[in-house]
Amino acid sequence: MREIQFREALREALSEEMRRDEKVFLMGEEVALYNGAYKVSQGMLDEFGPKRVIDTPIAELGFAGIGVGAAMNGLRPIIEFMTFNFSLVAIDQVINSAAKMMSMSGGNFTVPIVFRGPTGSAGMLSSQHSQAFENWYANCPGLKVVVPSNPADAKGLLKAAIRDNDPVIFMESEQMYGDKGMVPEGEYVMPIGVADIKRPGTDVTIVSFGKMMKIALKAAEELEAEQISAEVIDLRSVRPIDYNMIVESVKKTNRLVIVEESWPLASIASEISFMVQKRAFDHLDAPILRVMGGDVPLPYAPTLIEAYLPNPARVIKAVKEVMYMKA
Repeated sequence: MREIQFREALREALSEEMRRDEKVFLMGEEVALYNGAYKVSQGMLDEFGPKRVIDTPIAELGFAGIGVGAAMNGLRPIIEFMTFNFSLVAIDQVINSAAKMMSMSGGNFTVPIVFRGPTGSAGMLSSQHSQAFENWYANCPGLKVVVPSNPADAKGLLKAAIRDNDPVIFMESEQMYGDKGMVPEGEYVMPIGVADIKRPGTDVTIVSFGKMMKIALKAAEELEAEQISAEVIDLRSVRPIDYNMIVESVKKTNRLVIVEESWPLASIASEISFMVQKRAFDHLDAPILRVMGGDVPLPYAPTLIEAYLPNPARVIKAVKEVMYMKA
């Protein structure tokens, strides 16, 4: 094990898979000469050359479509969006081509493609550059949606995504690229669709994913000081969702709080709430609560960003509410 940055873990995954399989290539804005907008692909142009690390124009619809066509013809593209906010101009290719092609072709075409880049808020970037799209893409059959929360998971899951024969949406966070964590030496691949208990507990289950895992774990740490034992589950992927792990945890703790950055309507938290009440209703000792982003376009002002986003205090308040304690 060694400690490396989130961006370095992603780079290792990309590079190892490109060395392993010559059909894998990386394409996107500034991925080559500039070494990546967030330096994820630093040094890769020197190693793999301009035919496999390809700079594109600012034309997401165009290069997403090229990627889909390449995948249908036997290659394994990795398409980097500088931010998933920009994927909106390419969403026709992602949804109507990549996600549906195997079904529409009767299984004659697979689309082994990865669309990756940062999602959600990243500071004072205002409404058009701060949206969380995990639930949007998770709504579409034919896609897998992965949202890692730490460097080790990021590497193992990205390698799995590149090897997958289905299109995978791989969502990161601009604010996590510099995060450090322990990453195993050597080859390892993590299965997509398997959640992880990051912190065992007995009193309440807290479920989250991606950047919001920091909030969930910080809240759990502060709750421990008040003798409240929170079990924290990292979904790691939001399509598929590991419902079984969540349900079994709720059967033990009898309470559930879900932490998510996105807007409340039709969120991942809404889906989990439905499945838990369907499969574990008799085990619930309190209504399920969600700690969500605000139901407004994200503002620019730092004070309003702070009010919009989930934070440990809001999670702690929700936990105490489901435990019928005074906040």
